[in-house]
Amino acid sequence: LVSAVSVRSGAKMTFYDDIYPFYPLQRTSFIFSGNLLTIILVFLVLAVSLLLILPGIRGKSRLFWMFRLIISLFIGVVIVALNFTNDWAEAKMTTNATYKSFSNAVVNAEIGLHVGLYGINVTLKGNPVIQLNETIDYNEIFSWHDTIEEEYEEALEKGLPNPILYIAEKFTLSSTCGLIFQYRYSGRYASATLWTAFCCWMLANILFSMPVILYAGYMMMATAAFIFFSMASFSTIMNVPQCVFSIGTDSFETAYSHSFWLALATGVLCTLIGVLVVMLNFMIPEKINEAFSVGVDSYEDEVVSYGEGYLNSVFLDGVTIPPLTSNIKAV
Repeated sequence: LVSAVSVRSGAKMTFYDDIYPFYPLQRTSFIFSGNLLTIILVFLVLAVSLLLILPGIRGKSRLFWMFRLIISLFIGVVIVALNFTNDWAEAKMTTNATYKSFSNAVVNAEIGLHVGLYGINVTLKGNPVIQLNETIDYNEIFSWHDTIEEEYEEALEKGLPNPILYIAEKFTLSSTCGLIFQYRYSGRYASATLWTAFCCWMLANILFSMPVILYAGYMMMATAAFIFFSMASFSTIMNVPQCVFSIGTDSFETAYSHSFWLALATGVLCTLIGVLVVMLNFMIPEKINEAFSVGVDSYEDEVVSYGEGYLNSVFLDGVTIPPLTSNIKAV
């Protein structure tokens, strides 16, 4: 009876803010990656914990230790975070496009494609955001564990806007572009080499606390090398014939974005640190060991053991030492 009255009166059966009681809630736009948030929080807690010991360090070495901790944690968090970012390559454009299938409604929106190592993000934001009595602000994630066929079918069932479905279809197995093969394998190899770089970074930090500073410098150079390998692996997507994304009357192609250049900057930083440590180890090994507080304890022990000593002559006057010759004859 209630539904009949609602239909006759032309009212909508909604609780509030156009939320239907018998249908799934409308998807909100993607705000921030949960994985990235977790990584940042973990490294922030680690940074605060390590910085709490700085008041116990005396002298000028306190500033050096703070600088060393900040740089090292920055490299570590960047290496881990790059595995989960979705802006290794990007493409954006603003155009007029058909909004939904089987409809002639056209909207003006900004369309974006963001490529990561584990998948893509497709964004659609209206200009203005509210058009056709709807809020047009989408950010859909399509991950390629094996393929994105299942996620693409789910997107079809949800009735996502046409521009999002068009871009996602380019990464399916049935697409003539064949983007899924190159992007998926490039992302996997890039991620594997980044995790290897993270292992090298941890070994370098361990070696920096041991009297093997030279090998710590080598491991920093190895960290940089694996970061560059990951960039080279991802760059292979540019070697395949570029698939042009045509929406409406405009088109766009992907280009390197923030994560790629951040990886390059981090690799250069690791290279500079490694080369500088190796050069200083050959030129002034004592100074570099002192800077990293390596070998200081052994040096102090050596000074204490071989320092000057004083004998009490009054005490020695009453001490008689048997001649060595008598002991030798007795034997």
